[in-house]
Amino acid sequence: MADLFDVEPTETGGGGANRPLADRLRPRRLSDVIGQEQVLGPEAPLGVMLASNSLGSLIFWGPPGVGKTTIARLLANESDLHFIQISAIFTGVADLKKVFESARIRRQNGQGTLLFVDEIHRFNKAQQDGFLPHMEDGTILLVGATTENPSFELNAALLSRSQVLVLERLSLADLERLAQRAEQELGRELPLNGEAREALLEMADGDGRALLNLIEQIAAWKTDHKLDRNGLTARLQKRAAQYDKSGDAHYNLISALHKSVRGSDPDAALYWLARMLAGGEDPRYLARRITRMSIEDIGLADPQAQRVCLDAWETFERLGSPEGELALAQAVTYLALAPKSNAAYAAYKNAIAAARKTGSEPPPKHILNAPTKLMKDQGYGDGYAYDHDQENAFSGQNYFPETMKRGVYYQPVERGFERELKKRLDYFVKQRARRQDG
Repeated sequence: MADLFDVEPTETGGGGANRPLADRLRPRRLSDVIGQEQVLGPEAPLGVMLASNSLGSLIFWGPPGVGKTTIARLLANESDLHFIQISAIFTGVADLKKVFESARIRRQNGQGTLLFVDEIHRFNKAQQDGFLPHMEDGTILLVGATTENPSFELNAALLSRSQVLVLERLSLADLERLAQRAEQELGRELPLNGEAREALLEMADGDGRALLNLIEQIAAWKTDHKLDRNGLTARLQKRAAQYDKSGDAHYNLISALHKSVRGSDPDAALYWLARMLAGGEDPRYLARRITRMSIEDIGLADPQAQRVCLDAWETFERLGSPEGELALAQAVTYLALAPKSNAAYAAYKNAIAAARKTGSEPPPKHILNAPTKLMKDQGYGDGYAYDHDQENAFSGQNYFPETMKRGVYYQPVERGFERELKKRLDYFVKQRARRQDG
């Protein structure tokens, strides 16, 4: 599994040019690795660990093709540890017992073991717990790799004994360096003009292994001229974007969409909406979340926003995909440009907190109905002022529990329609104070 490598040409023994390009470009030193300076640099976590000879258990979190396996293998080499690689997909309890026993014997003979576990998040809780005693007594140094958020997928006990390092997708500059090393290994330039070369790097989508696989395909083509972007894309199918509708990408992209709307950036909002739709997200999920945005972030600053979202949702149900997705895009654009207010949302949360705090306090008796004589004798409805019969249809009476201090929850902003609501609220506050003083 070779990824993101910047290396000198390797020897061609063991198959030579017939070996996959990714394998031929496998780095031999950590300094050969392209990218990941945030973990490999002299002042970065792994750089400091190696310099101080204090390598500990690690969890590599990152997308495919960014070097998780390779870095683990090179860490073992540079720490004089025996390297064992397993995959959580294919390894059972019996296999783990054999691995731990071999590591124990190896340790007795004076050599440590770096156990690399690919897709470690696929082990269940009991299997993850099984690593703990062997980590604690030094039988193994665990390096796990996962594409999923460790906070959600790994046990707290395992995380507390490991350091999580985030590996990032390769930049276009990193991919270009990798492409140049591949050309050096192949002994010739790729038959691509500048625009096509840029398209190739974009197709790799930050995945070094994917780029090398694409380059290997291109190198096998018989062509006497350089291809342009159209010529390249006609021969190569664009790699599907990495998107898991139930994983981190799902939550990260919906967060990006929501915050772009909240930040009044229609272009960014449309971009993230398009990314999610291109990744196969359910448009109905997006319709629901967009409607939520209208309530949470626009609110009464533009009461029409909610109706726009509901209409877009209904339009999608009638038209289906892909035509109906345009309605969702229009709703997102409207929300991004609408005046923003979360005053009603904040007021509701404050009211919920107050309701939980005051428990079962009853309403004041004067606003209770009294359908029976007993209830009238108890004072139900006594002293209630019918607002329609009052000056300006406003009595200013207290509607909170008698033992509770009046709450102030809704504080409208000076934006959009809520500016008008603020005027009304201020008017009633003054009227209430005047009636109470009177």
